[in-house]
Amino acid sequence: MIRAIARLDVKNNYVIKGIHLEGLRKVGDPNEMALRYYEAGVDEIVFMDAVASLYDRNNLFHIIEQAVRKVFVPIVIGGGLRTVEDVSRALDAGADKVIVNTGAVRNILLVTEIARKFGSQCLIGSIEAKREPAGGWQVKVNNGRDSTGLEVVSWARQLVDAGIGELMVTSVDQEGTRNGFDIALVETLQANTLRPIIVSGGYGRPEHIRELFKKVVPSAIAFASVLHYKQASLQELKSVIQQNQNEGQAA
Repeated sequence: MIRAIARLDVKNNYVIKGIHLEGLRKVGDPNEMALRYYEAGVDEIVFMDAVASLYDRNNLFHIIEQAVRKVFVPIVIGGGLRTVEDVSRALDAGADKVIVNTGAVRNILLVTEIARKFGSQCLIGSIEAKREPAGGWQVKVNNGRDSTGLEVVSWARQLVDAGIGELMVTSVDQEGTRNGFDIALVETLQANTLRPIIVSGGYGRPEHIRELFKKVVPSAIAFASVLHYKQASLQELKSVIQQNQNEGQAA
């Protein structure tokens, strides 16, 4: 079953949401929202520290510690995890998995160190991808603000070789627009990495999932705006995923 993930981007103890990872607005309390999504049947919850780059550390450990008291699905934490010690602290706080992005760009050996100590199964590589005018995609960091000069496919392969267990791919161009996924991006990465891929950024209508499944079968889809603004329920989203997955298998 393809997982339905609720993605909560957190800034100063509030869940925030924007478009293209910019123009962020407060939308609620992270623990209240996590509990609501858990009770609604979400498969997994991702907490991302949206301003970790400003402080060079993750500030969500206290939120995770509260969440695990009432939420009993896998919890993932990302943002500002720069060392093995950061990851250890995240797991001790109750997270089941961690996401690395900027820390890996700074030092790819961090991925290998984490994988060796804790296992690839708990390690997700986040890729923020933005289309290049000449074609292809560039890797961004710090919520899509900063360029890295890295080409997406090449970087994804480096992450896989270093020991990443899963990739979470966010299209900076589509994120928050509700105009659909960057299917070409996901298709290209799936063909070149042979790793499970979480698709993030762009969902707006059921046909977006149908269009995605015609080309690729991700391991999960991360939802944010559509849940936060109650434009669709988790059961509706999971039903659409199940229906299209079944149709794909039948075909």
